[in-house]
Amino acid sequence: MTMYEMADVIGNYTGLTRKALDYGETIKALIDASKNAGFDPVRWDELGAFLNIPTFERIGNFKEVMDWQTYRNFLVDWAPAADWECSFKRVTEIGNLVLLELEERTVMGGAKNEVNSLSVYEFDDLGKIRHLDIYLQMALPDPAMLASYADVNIAG
Repeated sequence: MTMYEMADVIGNYTGLTRKALDYGETIKALIDASKNAGFDPVRWDELGAFLNIPTFERIGNFKEVMDWQTYRNFLVDWAPAADWECSFKRVTEIGNLVLLELEERTVMGGAKNEVNSLSVYEFDDLGKIRHLDIYLQMALPDPAMLASYADVNIAG
């Protein structure tokens, strides 16, 4: 399967698909910025523009369920310690759902991980994300990668 850089494909999309791609680009920009001295964690609230905050729910990599505040707190802890990038594979929009396939690469605590991901974005009638499911396809993880999550609170 051919993969592309997000910047090379994002302009080809509109509607809910474009919103899902813009959300991902915003997360990437914030992850990168979080490593800079003086980064204000309040910047994570920029994601709120994409979300139906009162009803937002994310089911993550480890089947953990997070509301917006829990997810925000997770990002505050995780992002400064993680280098993350992705390549676009394909996207499908059906009704209020967007299915986004990426190859994601993460380095955390010196451990590298590469996964194929499928993120299922469910939007409300106003075009805000109300639910997000993350599915991963990966080789068995390096024990060091799992250990690098030891100090990250994924349960809230």
